[in-house]
Amino acid sequence: MNWEAVLAPYKQVVEELKVKLRGMRSQYELESSHSPIEFVTGRVKPIQSIIEKAELRNISLDDIDSEIQDIAGVRVVCQFVEDIYTIINMLQTRNDFTIIEEKDYITNKKASGYRSYHMIIEYPVATIHGQKMVLAEIQIRTLAMNFWATNEHSLNYKYEGRLPGEVRSRLERAAEAAFKLDEEMSKIRNEIHEAQRLFRRK
Repeated sequence: MNWEAVLAPYKQVVEELKVKLRGMRSQYELESSHSPIEFVTGRVKPIQSIIEKAELRNISLDDIDSEIQDIAGVRVVCQFVEDIYTIINMLQTRNDFTIIEEKDYITNKKASGYRSYHMIIEYPVATIHGQKMVLAEIQIRTLAMNFWATNEHSLNYKYEGRLPGEVRSRLERAAEAAFKLDEEMSKIRNEIHEAQRLFRRK
């Protein structure tokens, strides 16, 4: 399999989405208003991870385009939980891609404590052979959720998905602490916005 050719459209999706989302952030900053987007990152899933996921789910490598939804992934990180829903509303009104599925792991957290909002989209990529529809995942989460999820991912990698009970319990407690932090910050977000506006004027 020519992986470079297979993954090229996914790389294009990630780069285009990053440009568009960062453009949205810049527009807010130009209007001197609070941007719901703190930062944007993106990645194409490594080849080995794609192969492992296909094997785990008994998916033929010929079918990964339609069966694996997160080969292209973009993450939008916000300051406040309210910002997540602002971004969701903005994305739902766009006409440059189609939303296939939405998963709200903020209202319905995973058993591990994981919280984030996932959108599976179908994105049109212009290729030399014509338009190709590519599946991609957009994750939207707060800074606190991102900090927790990044560390949980590292620990799962270290223990190959079999976390010791004590580590799992600590992670669950940390997830709740992160969510409480988000709740407290939301209560004083107007104060924080005002402080940020004053700081920018200086």
